[in-house]
Amino acid sequence: MGSICAIVRSLPLGAGLVAALLVGGCRPEDGAAKRLPQVQSERIGTATFQASFDTLSTLEAAAEVNLAAQAGGRIQRLLVRQGDTVRPGQLLLVLDQAQLRAEVASLRAQMQTNQLNYQRYRELARQGAASALQRDEFRQAYIAAREALVAREADLAFKDLRAPIAGTVADLRVKQGDVIQPAAVLTRLISNDRLLARIDVPAAYANRVRLGQRVLLLDPARSEPLAQGQVSSVDPGVSAPTQTLLVKAAFANPQGRLRNGQRSRTRLVLDQREQLAVPFAAVTQLAGQSFVYVVGSLAQLERQPGKAPLAELRKQPPGSLFALQTPVQLGELQGTLYPVRRGLQPGDRVITAGLLNLRHGAPVRLAASPGSKGS
Repeated sequence: MGSICAIVRSLPLGAGLVAALLVGGCRPEDGAAKRLPQVQSERIGTATFQASFDTLSTLEAAAEVNLAAQAGGRIQRLLVRQGDTVRPGQLLLVLDQAQLRAEVASLRAQMQTNQLNYQRYRELARQGAASALQRDEFRQAYIAAREALVAREADLAFKDLRAPIAGTVADLRVKQGDVIQPAAVLTRLISNDRLLARIDVPAAYANRVRLGQRVLLLDPARSEPLAQGQVSSVDPGVSAPTQTLLVKAAFANPQGRLRNGQRSRTRLVLDQREQLAVPFAAVTQLAGQSFVYVVGSLAQLERQPGKAPLAELRKQPPGSLFALQTPVQLGELQGTLYPVRRGLQPGDRVITAGLLNLRHGAPVRLAASPGSKGS
């Protein structure tokens, strides 16, 4: 196009005018503008950043009960299986206590005999026909028989085993027909509706842990949150052997996705704040220092010229934009954003694509970016 423009300038006035109309817009600055590096950019603003640490935790049911019969006997009916969900008070098993009933009948007969003997010797002692010692011996025998009867009758009342809480039946250690002993654990009831995560927090973080802080259980494959809970209890002391603080976090589990005893990646959020953020794509590293390219005007470039050839750059058309290499101090990357500690201001426009051949002070042309923040 430059050669055509030269031809137009060499033609007579009339012919040159016609040719100029045919090649209108042939200005040197247009060609120069098209040769400028095209970059994508976005305005920076604030984002929410978390101070947290990740660890492994073990989930435990908030409600878990070992079930044992208070009396022994043969299991006559077993009404639940492993994995069944039960409600409070639901009948789980019935014991055949024929032997116990026979014992109760024998004890009742013995008690009645001792009662009659005591009554007879009490009357004889009153008449002087028996000694007070004999009377007291029969009285003690009667009391002992009565107490033994009461105890065995209480055992008879425990022939039915019922669920004390709502939950799911764990491994059953017995089957129908088995003879069980009093207090022998038969199974467990576990309620997974609410779970507690046992988190061992390093002692270095101990003074930053508070009740109510947010806790996330993370998907091991994608690091996405599976559930969100909060710190419900904090142990008063640090474990000397491990130098960790036991923290428990409560999680609602209405869909039953989490289970008692499960190990899970866990994130304890110690702090959360709004902070100026810059995209990962905008950051470059040079000799250990982080930089971003800020889109700025000639006036901004003149305030921080560095090694930019200002004399040449001042020849750019009015309103030209320049890439200003700006040192920044950043925090730890979270997702695709860095928290900015120093070096940028809200609303600064940073270059996010096309950085490869940029240098400080380079004139740039902004590409249309429909997905960018701000304009």
